[in-house]
Amino acid sequence: MNLTKHLAVTKTSQSRLTSVNFEELSFGEIFTDHMFVCDFKNGTWQTPEILPYQNISMAPSASALHYGQAVFEGMKAYKDATDQLWLFRPELNFQRINKSSKRLEMPEFPKEFFFQGLETLLELDSEWVKPGLGNSLYVRPFVFASEACVQASPSLEYKFMIICSPVKAYYSGSELNVLIEKKYSRAASGGVGYAKAAGNYAAQFYPTAQAMKKGYQQIIWTDSSTHSYLEEAGTMNIFFRIEDKLITAPIGDTILDGITRKSVIEWARHQGITVEERPVAITEIIEAAKSGTLKEIFGSGTAVVISPIDGFAFEGTDYRLPQTEDSFASQAKNAITSIQYNLVEDPFGWRHKVG
Repeated sequence: MNLTKHLAVTKTSQSRLTSVNFEELSFGEIFTDHMFVCDFKNGTWQTPEILPYQNISMAPSASALHYGQAVFEGMKAYKDATDQLWLFRPELNFQRINKSSKRLEMPEFPKEFFFQGLETLLELDSEWVKPGLGNSLYVRPFVFASEACVQASPSLEYKFMIICSPVKAYYSGSELNVLIEKKYSRAASGGVGYAKAAGNYAAQFYPTAQAMKKGYQQIIWTDSSTHSYLEEAGTMNIFFRIEDKLITAPIGDTILDGITRKSVIEWARHQGITVEERPVAITEIIEAAKSGTLKEIFGSGTAVVISPIDGFAFEGTDYRLPQTEDSFASQAKNAITSIQYNLVEDPFGWRHKVG
């Protein structure tokens, strides 16, 4: 073990790299050789460590298991043709995990620990990142309450970790048809919808499963107060193209401030596309679909980058979207991924060099 700049590093004795078939990867099932760990005890973050990837031990009374104090992030690392590693806007992930932590009364993580641990981990496991468009390393920072106590109060101890999983390009393999949900809500005003809290995702599994039984692959969530306005699509932010205008719901306490969402908006405005961040009524989208002015709907997120939606349903009626050549969705995806893989110049300063 060596200690560098207050980061203890213990390398694995045997890499698992040669046992992995990188041509057949299921998302989030295979993990790299190392992981980053840092504990919060006695009111302060302890010396962070990088360890061989392994199981962790938890008490049955660990607070996170009972009261759900847990938040996470999702980001990716990319390798260009020269084997240089890149991250995409990691500063925003760092800011957001601390914003999420603050909302759940969890201690914020030091910036120096975050970036030193992240970059050292990526350099150690750099061979797990394969070059080529579509190949990447999914990076999962997360923090949870680890104190062995079932008292209904904020934990006094926490564990911050980063694990990594090699992934290939995400392809659904079929059309994406969504159901506008009017009974269940993803988040309520005043709640934790803007945070990447673990419980947000657990709560959406059941409504999504019900939609899938009806033949839809995903849900478009509506506001919890009136169920009249469209907010997100499954675990993605959502965009609507009416004529040549791009519309998306505004960031608030019920909608995640998605990094891909932010990037789509900045790219679109750079291209001269009109972007409106405002409430989007169900009635407006249905009227646009009927009149033929609704050209596209697509979701955005780290895993998929951009996911075009082929059709949607509302109150028993299905609406199909036209096949649009040179769609905003395909343009945005191409622009963002080209920057991520260092294939083009980065006019926005989004790319972050590792090492």
